[in-house]
Formats: sequence, C-alpha cells, structure tokens
Amino acid sequence: MTDATTDILPLETVLHIRDTCLCLATQRAARRLARRFDTALRPFGLTNGQFSLMVALNQPEPPPIGRLAPFLGMDPSTLTAAVKPLARRGLLTVEPDSADRRARRLRITPEGVALMRDAVDVWRATHAELDAGLDDGTSAALHHALAQIS
Repeated sequence: MTDATTDILPLETVLHIRDTCLCLATQRAARRLARRFDTALRPFGLTNGQFSLMVALNQPEPPPIGRLAPFLGMDPSTLTAAVKPLARRGLLTVEPDSADRRARRLRITPEGVALMRDAVDVWRATHAELDAGLDDGTSAALHHALAQIS
C-alpha cells in the first residue's frame, strides 16, 4: 500500500515556491489588479485588457496588429480575438495595410475616442487609489522591476 504523502511534494518545497516564486506572485497580483480595473471600467463596457488595447490605438497612424501584439504582451491571434467585440461596438476598425494587403491595422474610431476620454478619468482615479495604498516609491520601483523582465 502506498502512503498518499509520498505522492505529493514535501511541504517545505510548496512553502518555498509559495514564498519565492516571482511568477506566482506576479500572477496573483495581476489577477487582483485586473479585477480592480475591470470593476472600475465596467460602466464603460470595457475590461482592463480592452482599455489597454484602446489606449495603444491612440496614435496618428493606426498600428499593425503584428507590432501592437508584442507591445501588449499578446500573440497576434489573441489580439485579433480581443479586437472583435470592440470592432462590433464601433470603437475601432480593422483596415488592410496599404503597404502589405495581408497585414491589418487597427484604428480607433471617434466613438472609441469619446468613450476613452471618459474611461481615462476613472482609470486615473482608480490608479491614484492604488498608488495611495502603496508605500512611497513602490509604484515606480515595481514599474522599473517589471520592465527588466524580458
């Protein structure tokens, strides 16, 4: 008969991973942040990911999906799927690239800009609340540290 405890990791290993794993800590924090911003942006019908995507479209020239995906930390197929509900709402358009007809560019619409003007105010307030709850310098240090991860 096998002892059930021999089929699992030792408790010390589990605790060590819980207390030292950057990936786990980052995932947990990212989920908490995502819920916080999803709640704040819900009145606009946006998730935090959609908000970030819409912000990234605020450029003079519409960016190609292939360039935008890495900026957002997404693969192109995931970005394409994320674009569809926003396009259905008329907040952005998907256009062929004039230099490469196989490539697609994303353009924010006037309706998208109008929605984002209001949503940015709520984002700022939510971000200010978050920053106020952190020790001095933590937000900047966190940005700096996360930017170093490649």
